[in-house]
Amino acid sequence: MLWLSGRALVGKEKAKFTDGLVTAALGTLIGAVFGYFFTGLIAAIVTLIIWLALIKHFFDCGWGKALLIAIVAIIIFIIIGVVLAALGFLALTALLPSAGFP
Repeated sequence: MLWLSGRALVGKEKAKFTDGLVTAALGTLIGAVFGYFFTGLIAAIVTLIIWLALIKHFFDCGWGKALLIAIVAIIIFIIIGVVLAALGFLALTALLPSAGFP
């Protein structure tokens, strides 16, 4: 999702597929380690800043564009999740027609 939103907002020269993978991997790892030691609202804000700093660094953009990339990535994630859930329910309905689904 990061790669797609980064490519749409900063271009294909700055948003490479590997940058999206490394950003997601480092963000998850750093967030997990930081979350292990700290909790609460301050920890959530610091984790968000770390994620934005990673996006800013790897996609070579400013803070505002990094925030926009993160928001668009979340929207893309939600859309893909809804589509996959709908496809799953359709497949379940096709496989189990007597299960009582409409």
